[in-house]
Amino acid sequence: MSLSVEPTTSCNLRCPECPSGLRSFTRPTGMLNPERLSNLLSGPEGLARDLVYLNLYFQGEPYLNPGMDELVSIGKREGLYVSTSTNAHHINPERAERIVLSGIDRLIISIDGADQASYASYRVGGRLEKVLEATSHILEARKRLRMGSPHVVWQFLVVGPNEHQLPTMRAMARRWGVDEFVVKTAQLDDPRDGHPLLTEDPRLRRYDRDPSGRWTLRNPMLDRCWRMWQGAVLTWDGQVVPCCFDKDAQHGMGQASDGAEFREIWQSERYQQFRASVFTHRAGIEMCQNCTEGTEVWA
Repeated sequence: MSLSVEPTTSCNLRCPECPSGLRSFTRPTGMLNPERLSNLLSGPEGLARDLVYLNLYFQGEPYLNPGMDELVSIGKREGLYVSTSTNAHHINPERAERIVLSGIDRLIISIDGADQASYASYRVGGRLEKVLEATSHILEARKRLRMGSPHVVWQFLVVGPNEHQLPTMRAMARRWGVDEFVVKTAQLDDPRDGHPLLTEDPRLRRYDRDPSGRWTLRNPMLDRCWRMWQGAVLTWDGQVVPCCFDKDAQHGMGQASDGAEFREIWQSERYQQFRASVFTHRAGIEMCQNCTEGTEVWA
């Protein structure tokens, strides 16, 4: 019922736990061609007939793709609820108006600190003032154009250097008039004692120490996963991967250029075998070892 599609792997920031920021992908980098998305969604075999939700985000900064508003329009033309997530550094007043007019339903803006020092502790190379300006531009454009969307979300990635600012951020969200404030825990590739991004408050992290002193994922690793049937992810160049945690597309299920090819991949023996492995030994699948299920904080 949902599909995440990657507009681009490119990003203007250098976030320390992100493959886009680290420039650590082994897969190709590039930009999604709107024609690919149209071919996937439209026509008798198009995916739009089964979908409810289109998330135009996977890795990278979506608004670096010059065709991003067209991608949104393609989804809206097919009657889908469309969302994306952005670091908001490329949203000026003119771009904000185009974003609102594109009809996007949900716009998640990453804002990870109440001051520049805390913000830049994770959003390396970013400027908090740009995020605040972009928020203002979007809200003003929405009001001026008398549009009901997008639903504007501030997403706060909580890490060690900014966790003390959580009450301040909640108050800021109310003051700025965004529609929703969400707290997201950080994925760490190597959680350990002294890790600079590990929070002191255990409720604000994905990891706890086990009796032996080893840092492990806080939620239980059960042999099940609703994501394997609810949706999938498509990279900018058409690879189908089973989950948004497969950031480097290590579990590619096949290449889809249109809806018919996607349906063949979705029902393929390879995909079915992968789903079966989730039922038998999910802990052995690397991408599952940092899953957020059961660890998120919503506010």
